[in-house]
Amino acid sequence: MNSQVGEGGISVLSAKRISKSFNGVQVLFSVDFELRAGEVHALMGENGAGKSTLVKILSGFEQPTSGEILLDGQPVKLPPNGAAEALGIVIIHQEFNLAEHLTVTESLFLGREVTRYGVLDRKYMRAETRRVLDMLGSHVDENAVISSLAIADKQMVEIAKAISRDARIIFMDEPTAVLSREETNYLFKQVRKLRDNGTSFVFVSHKLDEVMELTDRVTVLRDGQWIKTSQTAILDGESIAQLMVGRELSKLFPAKREPDVDEEVTLSVSALTTGYVQDASFEVRKGEILGFSGLIGSGRTELMESIAGLRGRTSGDVVIRGQQIPAHDPHAANRSGLAYMTKDRKSKGLLLNSRMTANLTLQSLDRHGKLGYLSPASEAAALEKARRRFDIRVRDGNVVAGRMSGGNQQKLLLAKVMETEPEIIIIDEPTRGIDVGTKQQIYHFISALARDGRSIIVVSSEMPEVIGLCTRVAVMREGRIVGMLEGDEINEQEIMRYAAGLKKKAAA
Repeated sequence: MNSQVGEGGISVLSAKRISKSFNGVQVLFSVDFELRAGEVHALMGENGAGKSTLVKILSGFEQPTSGEILLDGQPVKLPPNGAAEALGIVIIHQEFNLAEHLTVTESLFLGREVTRYGVLDRKYMRAETRRVLDMLGSHVDENAVISSLAIADKQMVEIAKAISRDARIIFMDEPTAVLSREETNYLFKQVRKLRDNGTSFVFVSHKLDEVMELTDRVTVLRDGQWIKTSQTAILDGESIAQLMVGRELSKLFPAKREPDVDEEVTLSVSALTTGYVQDASFEVRKGEILGFSGLIGSGRTELMESIAGLRGRTSGDVVIRGQQIPAHDPHAANRSGLAYMTKDRKSKGLLLNSRMTANLTLQSLDRHGKLGYLSPASEAAALEKARRRFDIRVRDGNVVAGRMSGGNQQKLLLAKVMETEPEIIIIDEPTRGIDVGTKQQIYHFISALARDGRSIIVVSSEMPEVIGLCTRVAVMREGRIVGMLEGDEINEQEIMRYAAGLKKKAAA
């Protein structure tokens, strides 16, 4: 357990009676928050609780409607658009704030370039970038262009950029959502080192185990209101979860339902090979939830994108209900009843600057109009049905997707996928970056879809998720399916043996 900050710790940043409204809709209600010198303070709450809004206010990206901010005990109006970095306040954004055309080194030093005799000192900047990346245990090439990096590598660059700025206050908004356990361990090691030297952190995360491991104090928000601030050491994960949702979470996962052994095979994949995935074969039956587990980079997403026609394949077959699906043809896969829900809702799943309705019906426009004309009434009815079915909680039905909480965005993405009425659904990282209450809802949604006769593939980096939801689990390693687990084999130790290469058997 982490070292504890004393009750009399010096306050470096405080929010006093902070309220915030957007277009007349109030999202924060007289919230108090205090960050002390040399502490890691968790900010917890369900999606829509107001965490991100409070973080933006405390870092200058939004101004409060009422209340005041204190820096070192003095009232202050924080400068906007990241200018608060000059005061030592840095934020690691949940949405990447990187220029895609720049290199990793250029991104780290953007706006604070180092010169020597009036010329950019590229050698020094590359060396310093390498030093910070090594400190984080990252193997990202300092000369790589940002657009060429995987999501996890981009996250490490965001973290490196913040740490390299010698900030005194660092906000971390879901920093580990796409990181491996090893990368997370390196990050936590550096956070502890900086904390012990006086740097203060606000840690926004839905991973209760990480909150218990890393943080000194916890503040919980619910529905835009302060609920409790407490030393982490006197709480446990269950009590934090109950504070967040205001109800007991006794059953996170629904009861598993084993499909009949004679149930129809809806999807058959045979010897599928892409540039990275090799010789992947498996089947899914009607009403089954099949999990795919493995370490980050094992090839799970590449395999699913190939099956969905979003990525090419060099050989192998994808057959849906006896029909051969051509390679690299997403429309053919969709017409055959297969839908893919991306793990990257921000850049691939939703149009963040468009309203809910436009997002919901984007893949099913033919169902909401005739002769090339959309029916607003049909779209409005679909949105109302989706809001009820998936419990999408927004105060304003005309809100743009980018203004919605992460959990509501994820529900909207699931509703968008289901609007095409698919029979086979591939869900990649179903609960990334969402709170425990919304996770429970999505698990029950997935279970209900399977009970309704749909075939579900769940790709997840969260082991409790595949263990709790799935009746079979395929484990991938280095582009290959190395194990297919059933029954009592579906446990953390067995999955890790296959994922780490300690065990291997032919996939069923």
